[in-house]
Amino acid sequence: MNWSEYLNYDPVLLALLGGTFTWLLTSAGAAMIFFFKRINLKVLNTMLGFAAGVMIAASFWSLLDPAIEISANQGDVPWVTVSLGFLGGGLFLFLLDKIIPHLHLGFPDEKAEGIKTNWRRSVLLVLAITLHNIPEGLSVGVAFGAMANTPDVHTLIAAVSLAIGIGIQDFPEGAAVSIPLRREGLSRWKGFWYGQLSGFVEVIAAVIGAYLVSVVVPVLPYALSFAAGAMIYVVIEELIPESQIGQNTDLSTIGAMLGFTIMMILDIALG
Repeated sequence: MNWSEYLNYDPVLLALLGGTFTWLLTSAGAAMIFFFKRINLKVLNTMLGFAAGVMIAASFWSLLDPAIEISANQGDVPWVTVSLGFLGGGLFLFLLDKIIPHLHLGFPDEKAEGIKTNWRRSVLLVLAITLHNIPEGLSVGVAFGAMANTPDVHTLIAAVSLAIGIGIQDFPEGAAVSIPLRREGLSRWKGFWYGQLSGFVEVIAAVIGAYLVSVVVPVLPYALSFAAGAMIYVVIEELIPESQIGQNTDLSTIGAMLGFTIMMILDIALG
């Protein structure tokens, strides 16, 4: 493949394509509701652990590492830049977590977080997945937006590898949200609809992230580390606790190790 021919594309357009790719894989995972009535807890924990591993690896290899390099090239103090961005991303998700009503998979209704509402349990479950898809979309968008600062093949391939990694973990994630909705009394079509809808936020976040760093280029290292901080917050706050429900901690740990390894391979081999 001749990667150089894509360097003339608008980074925002590429981010739109990358976000759409991850959304389509979420939709493909959500479509598993048409084939399965329920999801085995061991399988669910493994998938959640896998998603956590991918996000941890992507946070460093695809976001923090290039943020450090770009910050140094701009003449900034790298550790200051990435620390501020990283903590800012965590704070952003912390605030969303306190505002948006949501309920994590496997938890009783009284454990719902955010502003108190009378919304149905199924809606709260979807919002929980939607909430942690926001930093995933931002990370993809910021990675493609980096081409406005460094329009070279290496930057493009790094962004593509990140989109592929996020997309891979979005497939089991889509199944993890749609199939449990079947148990909540939703029809297969409604479960699929809500499952894929939870991933559409990635398209919106990707476009916003790419646009911001394209317009304000010096903010790029902050944006990269911001996306990393937001993803790590999601991993620690949501994915790891959810993957530890039951007595299958070994499986969720193995899933996390596999997810991390696959994302690391993608970043090193392609980037």
